[in-house]
Amino acid sequence: MDLTEIRKEIDKVDDTLLKAFLRRMDLSKDVAEYKKQNNIPTLNKKREREILADVMEKSGELAPYSHRLYQTLFELSRAYQVSLSGFASNIRSTVESSIMPEDSLFPDSGSVACQGVEGAYSQMAADRMFPRGNISFFKSFEGVFNAVENGLCQYGVLPIENSSNGSVRAVYDLLRQKNVFIVRSMRLCVSHCLLVKPGVKLSDITEIHSHEQALGQCSDFLKSLGDKVKVIADPNTAMAAELVSKSPDPGIAAIASSGCAGLYGLVPLDAPIQNSENNYTRFICIGKNPQVFPGANKISLILSLEHRPGSLYEVMAEFAAREINLLKLESCPMVGHDFEFLFFFDVEASVRDPKVLNMLEYLERSCPGFTYLGNYQEV
Repeated sequence: MDLTEIRKEIDKVDDTLLKAFLRRMDLSKDVAEYKKQNNIPTLNKKREREILADVMEKSGELAPYSHRLYQTLFELSRAYQVSLSGFASNIRSTVESSIMPEDSLFPDSGSVACQGVEGAYSQMAADRMFPRGNISFFKSFEGVFNAVENGLCQYGVLPIENSSNGSVRAVYDLLRQKNVFIVRSMRLCVSHCLLVKPGVKLSDITEIHSHEQALGQCSDFLKSLGDKVKVIADPNTAMAAELVSKSPDPGIAAIASSGCAGLYGLVPLDAPIQNSENNYTRFICIGKNPQVFPGANKISLILSLEHRPGSLYEVMAEFAAREINLLKLESCPMVGHDFEFLFFFDVEASVRDPKVLNMLEYLERSCPGFTYLGNYQEV
């Protein structure tokens, strides 16, 4: 049999498979209706395991491939059943009440909370997001969250990850703990300077202050200084610059933006000093209530999953079954649990798409922990 004849046979088999698949999905529709009427959960792991065991036994050396095929069939069937279930859900009501009109624009003014002091990178990001905003500064990230959660400020702007030094875990932890939502994000190119008092030389420096993220982004430069220079993490880069300006010690320096030099009477001794020229920090804007503006194309979630093999795969398969692109997946240990994890997801999707909302409903019902952080646009 030549290749052309083989392909003709494959086409015949594929036609049979398609007809069988469509019939199977029709039956899944009937199953969904029955489960809805009898208030039965969509997922039935016992039956799936029984079918998979039977398939493996019948498939011989092709058992791994058959196993994958049937897992995919189960995932597609569940996704279809969820879309037909019509069960009321918290996430649906949250999303539907948060969708802004098609002609609405993201505000360019408002009361905005930032961590740090004048000259902080968060302030730069806030100025770009809210050109006419009224900025209030808070000492900690938690202070920003509290200001938004308690209604003191309409919005809060915080760093969440850096292209070379990873996530700002403290902000992720607070997103999990606080009742706020992401309504916007942006990327800011960050260039760090070594700031000192006028007349201070590099050889005079004995102590360098900055935020831990900035210190990590400038690790190569710091290593080049040797052990004689003490490195100290401060709550904020601009706060570090302010500390240097007020200190009587001429040997103290800060890593901060060039704008902090003029603000605090300092001099840039070396710049740029970050490890990579392509150094971007992603900032998020949080609000007390979810707001989905036109153009929102990113969804952030926090999920806790059952502690068993395949639980993460099943969630990722839900994205794949709906052709939703996964942008970020990061794990975080759950405090008080032995080697169990939370997962942070960013996906490229819009809640205006019915299949996406169906997926969120499925995740809300099937995951032990489900936190919807918002649907927003990154600029």
